[in-house]
Amino acid sequence: MSYNKTASITAETINPRVKTFNYEPRGEIATLAERLQEELKKNPGSRPFQEIIYCNLGNPQALGQRPITFFREVLSLCDNPTLLHRDEARMLFSPCAIKRARKIIEAMPGRDSGPYTPSQGIRSLRQSVADGISGRDGYPSTPEHIFLTDGASSAINLTMQMLIRSEEDGILCPLPEYPLYSASIILHGGTMVPYNLSEARDWGLEIFEVKRSLEEARISGLTVRAMVVINPGNPTGQVLSITNQEEIVEFCRKEGLVILADEVYQDNVYVEDKKFNSFKKVARSLGYSEDDISIVSYHSASMGYYGECGRRGGYMEICGFGEGVIGVIRKVASVTLCPNIGGQILTSLVMDTPKVGDDCFERFLAEKENIHSSLVKRAKTLEDAFCSLEGVTCNKIEGAIYLFPRIHLPAAAIKAAKIEGVSPDIFYACRLLDNAGIAVVPGSGFHQISGRNRASGTWHIRCTILPGEDKINEMIPRLKAFHEAFMNEFRDRN
Repeated sequence: MSYNKTASITAETINPRVKTFNYEPRGEIATLAERLQEELKKNPGSRPFQEIIYCNLGNPQALGQRPITFFREVLSLCDNPTLLHRDEARMLFSPCAIKRARKIIEAMPGRDSGPYTPSQGIRSLRQSVADGISGRDGYPSTPEHIFLTDGASSAINLTMQMLIRSEEDGILCPLPEYPLYSASIILHGGTMVPYNLSEARDWGLEIFEVKRSLEEARISGLTVRAMVVINPGNPTGQVLSITNQEEIVEFCRKEGLVILADEVYQDNVYVEDKKFNSFKKVARSLGYSEDDISIVSYHSASMGYYGECGRRGGYMEICGFGEGVIGVIRKVASVTLCPNIGGQILTSLVMDTPKVGDDCFERFLAEKENIHSSLVKRAKTLEDAFCSLEGVTCNKIEGAIYLFPRIHLPAAAIKAAKIEGVSPDIFYACRLLDNAGIAVVPGSGFHQISGRNRASGTWHIRCTILPGEDKINEMIPRLKAFHEAFMNEFRDRN
């Protein structure tokens, strides 16, 4: 029997959109790091370092961050409801966790964590999220406008699926950007409209730059439908001032743009003169209702002091969309049946934490504050280390979990990168990993500058602050020794 070979799937015949985008945080550097780690296992002592220090992914618990006890107790009980009927439960779990688990189990289909749930998520858990948002912002939220999702990523993809009709639809995105956005826009057939953040102004967002991008896109025939804002910033680590947020709200209201507010790092703010404010709160404080402006906000259980990335818990809150649109979103969400139930539970716990008077409150608060204070220390230590390197400038990290230092590379290093057929930041990052065992992400993976400014030649790396304090103290001498040798090597070639 013969078959038509032209009908088989090949690299040439798959959807071209899936070949167009890159996701550098899990790209070449991650692959090389895994290969080096295997080499070290097989041949200890084959490298001048004993292990890889992973600063490339925002993956807190993989790098030693301990889970919050209350969250894990509740999750354990919800997955094993029979424990609640055993005498040992009172010795193993706090009364606070037992009480919360009972309440959640009562709301689960079949009183178990195995069945499908409603596609939007279990209503009582959405109510907990809505109550948490109301308490945070001082303005009401409703569970009908909450969608529990498999992390913020799936919520963002769902939103792009709803907004983008063709390549003539544009989405404003910051540069540097988190590459999920460009990937999602490409996969759904739209066009990314970049606006540049200002490195000279601590990665600030300047409205005149956004206006320029919007006007150019409209002149080119695009219909720009939304504006992505990441606050606190990834990969840039800035926290927007409330004045800046007000400008953005006014701009988007005037131009008829949906605000897509990526707020997953809202519990990662490290400076006293800045605080997190949701875009919904800012819009309501300006007197704008749902009839005036549309906002979709995203949060995740992956970051903050919780760091439960593998649980894939998150939500989006939809404000300013009519019931007809929300009904369609529910329909599209139903295609995947439901978000995972563990992520739903965890997201509800993140937004409804123990309160003063609860028996587990003091332990919860101590764990939370220990994680946060350690992140503040690590951020400062790494910031100082990068600023001490020759030819490196690094803006202060105000929030999130990343530094985005700029590396002013010698001309000979740029030339050597060109000979190898890679960008200079990839060349530097590969050398750093190969010689010092430190994995970072090249800045080009975040589209560090837009095409019109490419000639300016800025090169960055993104480095997480997540390795433990002992690992960072071990890493800094390796970083400094590598960088000095690298600069000396290529300076001598000039």
